[in-house]
Amino acid sequence: MSSKIKDYTSQINRYIDAIKLVKDPKELYLPVDYCLGNGGKRVRPLMALLAADLFDGNMEQVIGPAVGMEIFHNFTLMHDDIMDEAPLRRGKPSVYKKWNSNTAILSGDVMFAMAIQHIARSPEKHLKTILDLFNTTVIEVCEGQQYDMNFETLDKVAEDEYINMIRLKTAVLPAACLKTGAIISGALPSEADLLYKFGENVGIAFQIMDDWLDIFGDEESFGKKTGGDIVANKKTWLYIKAFELANEGQLRDLRNAFTNRIYNPEEKISIVKNVYLQLNLNKLALDKMEQFNKKAFSYLDRVNRPEDKKKELKILAENLIHRKI
Repeated sequence: MSSKIKDYTSQINRYIDAIKLVKDPKELYLPVDYCLGNGGKRVRPLMALLAADLFDGNMEQVIGPAVGMEIFHNFTLMHDDIMDEAPLRRGKPSVYKKWNSNTAILSGDVMFAMAIQHIARSPEKHLKTILDLFNTTVIEVCEGQQYDMNFETLDKVAEDEYINMIRLKTAVLPAACLKTGAIISGALPSEADLLYKFGENVGIAFQIMDDWLDIFGDEESFGKKTGGDIVANKKTWLYIKAFELANEGQLRDLRNAFTNRIYNPEEKISIVKNVYLQLNLNKLALDKMEQFNKKAFSYLDRVNRPEDKKKELKILAENLIHRKI
């Protein structure tokens, strides 16, 4: 990781650490402090600062809105954990598990308001543009979450439907962070849009890589047990592609594995992974990821800034996709 990325990450962490809500009612604010203090890579605000750096922007003008985006991201995680009944978040008990669902809902609502407060610290000349971008992003993230929930009850999901879902749920927020940093720093609208498309495609590549790692990744490097998506019947890119490419025998194995409750988790993972390997999905998924990765960098290449100014953004994107950050 470059010294500039480390420096900007430290600035972000100091800014977030200064947001201490030591006030009443403690039952409302303690979960917020717990959530914001529970680690995380701070990739989204870092993207905003690196986009600002690309256009020689004023970091003091960008860091407030950048952290606002990070607070919103953590708010979505807090509510996602309720919907998913997830007991852990970043290796620690989730807010809903440590307290309860009502607390997680209400504290999450406060975080959403806090996100707007910090985004509203954008320079006045750009405030309406940034707020419009943020509101559009919020709506799109909610749409993505709903599509993801809808997919749980569908027998079949098309590949383009899945790509659109992860674009909305995962990719539009980092894209908006990049665009926010660029706009505040005086980038032309066309250049800010190019950075948005860069971030959007990085986000899609990241999620496809996440799907791949859940099955083919090294558990120690991945940081969690593999096969969780298979056990949960999640409609990942590999799941969707398998049902598209499988022959009759392979389809039978897949349907049995995903609908038959007699299999224990290890058996289920083994059956499905075997079919995925027969279909060469371990390679096809990486090819698809690389397709979006190359598309992302093609947008960044078109931004009219010196190549050495783009270096950190390229490092961040590559490290993010290939899990080196």
